[in-house]
Amino acid sequence: MRSAAPGRAGPTATAIPAPVPVAGAKPRDPWYDNTRFVAATLIVVLHTIGSIMSRYGVLHAFNVAAWAFRVPAFVMLAGVFSSPGPLDPRRLRNLLRTIALPALTFSLLFSLESYALGGPFTLHLAQLPWTLWFLMSLFCWRLLLPLVVQLRYPLLVTTAVAVGLGYVEEFGLLFSASRTLVYLPLFYLGWRLGQGAGREWLESRWSLPVAVAGVLGAGLAAWRWHRDIPGTWLSMRHPYKADTPLGMEGAWLVRLSVLAVAAFLVLCLLRLVPKRRLPLISALGAGGFTVYLLHPLIIMPLREKGLIARADTTLELIALLLAGVLLTTVLASSPVRRLVRPLTSPSARWLLAPQGGGRRGLQE
Repeated sequence: MRSAAPGRAGPTATAIPAPVPVAGAKPRDPWYDNTRFVAATLIVVLHTIGSIMSRYGVLHAFNVAAWAFRVPAFVMLAGVFSSPGPLDPRRLRNLLRTIALPALTFSLLFSLESYALGGPFTLHLAQLPWTLWFLMSLFCWRLLLPLVVQLRYPLLVTTAVAVGLGYVEEFGLLFSASRTLVYLPLFYLGWRLGQGAGREWLESRWSLPVAVAGVLGAGLAAWRWHRDIPGTWLSMRHPYKADTPLGMEGAWLVRLSVLAVAAFLVLCLLRLVPKRRLPLISALGAGGFTVYLLHPLIIMPLREKGLIARADTTLELIALLLAGVLLTTVLASSPVRRLVRPLTSPSARWLLAPQGGGRRGLQE
């Protein structure tokens, strides 16, 4: 696996804005672009069928089986291309421009669309709607990483915080506090991958059959027990409930197991995704950020108007799944990305002081 250069962010993960090209920058790695496309497609497909999957066992099982290849994969890929370097003004400005502003922009668009569909107008600031929580968490993860890497046992400490947090009522959806800290160990693991950890697993021959077995095992387990796995185990959004076989006292063991399985399955996905450039797939994978931001705005009116709920027959359900794949492909295409770039990468000149402005910047 290629290591990321210390102190420099590489190509971006799904739901992460692409960095501004610089002279001498490394070319995009098709391996990660291919992985982005897989993850982006799964998130769009699962959001497309999300409102009806409880009616069909096979869709619900698919949702459980593919969970690790969506959010946990996003988190670990984000870590791969993050830097623990000093939070200098350039990096802070980049965080504001590429993460904070798109999050607020699309939160406003979401509010306007909800209002147009007949709902009340609600301005979301502290609790961003739908998928936008990830951007708020990403902002925090990149701020926290320079602190985390200074710990003697960063993985142990972040994991202890993640499993212990479920007993603290104050942490929940507000500012995405719960998911930010619960997924922090996976973000750190992703950063370690970017530094070259796990090279033997990702490149050796023996790991390939293990990865295949891991993915197949996830599918079989989901098919057998998907109705027995509460959504609270996977959401990471709320404090623990006594809905585990171990009760409240053992709820932390359930979360620990879920995080460990998620990390293993993401490694399986990375091992199985081709490293070479694939026709169309690699190019579309570079548009993961656009897919992530735009797809809720398209799916929401279809869901609210009851169009998705009309799918009933097997043929209609297959068509719905294919529609999710097609939507991913369209949103990730170059023409769409160029068209919406003012929204996905808005100008921040009106907000940020001129670089190198000194006193003048402070006065303005």
